[in-house]
Amino acid sequence: MRSKTTSWFETKIRYDKTMEDGRNKKVTEVYTVEALSFTEAENAITEEMSHYISGEFDVKAITRAPYGEIFFSDADSDDKWYRAKLAFITIDEKTEKEKRSNVVYLVQAESLDKARQYVKDVMIKTMIDYEVVSISETPIMDVFEKTK
Repeated sequence: MRSKTTSWFETKIRYDKTMEDGRNKKVTEVYTVEALSFTEAENAITEEMSHYISGEFDVKAITRAPYGEIFFSDADSDDKWYRAKLAFITIDEKTEKEKRSNVVYLVQAESLDKARQYVKDVMIKTMIDYEVVSISETPIMDVFEKTK
């Protein structure tokens, strides 16, 4: 398990996919790319997808990802992506009240339980008090990091 903190963008790609029965079907898939700008994100996803898609494809949408850090798994069976929302708990020294700050992570895992375990494994190494608000499966097909 490794993590990477950087600027991420979610991109939607639309193309003709050959289904198992041989038919062509228009599909839209979501991919996450590491980039510093929308232009760089479009260039990155176009470059990456040109290796996998033989025909034409359209970049339908690019949005800033709600997460800044991604937990990557080393296991081949971990082929899904989960959105983990955590609440970091701190104490305001003046008012002595709890303050919660929500943080979102993207976690690579094969199941919801495994994603929860990975979050626990990463967070146990920190000194931060936290609470898992939610973990949900995303439609993200893959994550592409910068190669340079």
